[in-house]
Amino acid sequence: MTSSTASNENLIVYGGPDPVDLLNDGSLGEMMIKELKLQPKNIGLIDPASGVELSYEQILDNSVKVAKALQRFGIDKFDTVAIISHNCLDYAFAMFGTIFVGAPLAQFNPGYLENELMHALNMTRPKVIFVSPQVLQRVITVNHQLKCAETIVVFGNGSPGVISFNDLLNQPIQTFKADPVDKLNHVALILLSSGTTGLPKGVQLTQANIMTTIAHSKEAAKLLDLPDQLVALAVTPLFHVLASVGLINMVTNNCRCVLMPKFDAHLFLNSIQQYKVNLMSVVPPLMVFLAKHPMVDNYDLSSLMTLFCGAAPLSKEIEDQVRERLGIAFVRQGYGMTETTYVMLMQTGFENKPGCVGKVRMGQWAKVIDPDSGKVLGPNQRGELCFKGSLIMKGYIGKESDVDEDGWLHTGDIGYYDEDEDFFIVDRIKELIKYKGFQVAPAELEAILLKHPKVKDAAVIGISDERVGELATAFIVKEREEQVNEEEIKSFVAEHVSQQKQLHGGVRFIDEVPRTATGKILRRKLRELVPNTKAKL
Repeated sequence: MTSSTASNENLIVYGGPDPVDLLNDGSLGEMMIKELKLQPKNIGLIDPASGVELSYEQILDNSVKVAKALQRFGIDKFDTVAIISHNCLDYAFAMFGTIFVGAPLAQFNPGYLENELMHALNMTRPKVIFVSPQVLQRVITVNHQLKCAETIVVFGNGSPGVISFNDLLNQPIQTFKADPVDKLNHVALILLSSGTTGLPKGVQLTQANIMTTIAHSKEAAKLLDLPDQLVALAVTPLFHVLASVGLINMVTNNCRCVLMPKFDAHLFLNSIQQYKVNLMSVVPPLMVFLAKHPMVDNYDLSSLMTLFCGAAPLSKEIEDQVRERLGIAFVRQGYGMTETTYVMLMQTGFENKPGCVGKVRMGQWAKVIDPDSGKVLGPNQRGELCFKGSLIMKGYIGKESDVDEDGWLHTGDIGYYDEDEDFFIVDRIKELIKYKGFQVAPAELEAILLKHPKVKDAAVIGISDERVGELATAFIVKEREEQVNEEEIKSFVAEHVSQQKQLHGGVRFIDEVPRTATGKILRRKLRELVPNTKAKL
């Protein structure tokens, strides 16, 4: 070993041994079935909108019915299944049943427009698609063009030409045995992550990735004084990694999960009060709501014990306001990406350093490198964050991965760690805009804007907003002598992308988009044109 290699290894931060021995466990499906059988009479899922409560025994029975139906449809562990739906109890059964069969499960935003669905379905080519009624016609239209899915199942009572999910659940209860798989390589979930090049990429998470997060959750629970059955509120959409992996963690840790169909302020607060919720995973806009909205004072939220906030940075001021207003001592921030399965860095939760996003999780490695030279940096030196370990994705579908030949994921985020090995995020190299926890790629919006006949050039940046994170804002150079206004541009974009990708920050008209000699957009220069926005690396 050279002295250079030895010194580099000394600068790598290790989170300690992984709490899971995957070689001694069965498949993810086998593991979930075993866990669901442990407390069969405990309530596992609640729909707060309808008041329906289901025991773990009922969850298992319904999920097995889905698994058996998938087998009748000819699905095995080498076929992909997709869910395109809003949150609902049926979503959970479809999700678990697919995992039992071992088929990779692709989960998509039900707000996608036809062109976005076209990209997602063409990339993943599912043989069966579960959909909510609101999305059905869009999916039928796109699937007719792609001819990928042989079977479409609609949640609820069905529709002409498609199968009713209720018909699947009305089948007799049957026994089921999950097949073994190569956990380290077999894909469990496919979730979409926006890339700087524009169109979303299909992130492949393995069964081993998911099982590692389950083990982490069980290990963390040992360190806390928790009730016999935690009550958790799931408010984030299930196509988001925070909610999807989070739901699996909840049902494999004997939680009572209150699954909200969508965010509604009254339903959200009333659910916490009525079901005495202890635990929530939220995104920063919800923390702002809890800190500042006057209606929060009208509800008894005293049951809340711990909050986890991820998906985007949260200010220390908002964190402290939530602690003080709700009397919650345990607030944890973390850092992760879809590509890291769930959370790669996690705070202890009590006295957190301002700006700190936590320490490296068990079984994982982290390093900070100089973005230009690749040199490994030491404490308090800013550089690109890189991670390695059992939480790192298998890769992207059909695209070059951000994981190098040595297994290190290059995040594109700038940060550092201090002498205590606490990590801090400073900025992003990548240009993604974070809106309500969703990733928005400027390049995707710019490509759409340049299709407008009156637009000569365009650039998009994110402008900071305390409520939602960042607002996509367009800078437009008009074609010579053409007349076009802000509303026309915003409407044009809205016709092509789903709600979270729209130009919520508005449109500004300029004479020229600042670029480098090689044509790269100088987004820092654009931020200087907007008051009270900070420049980014």
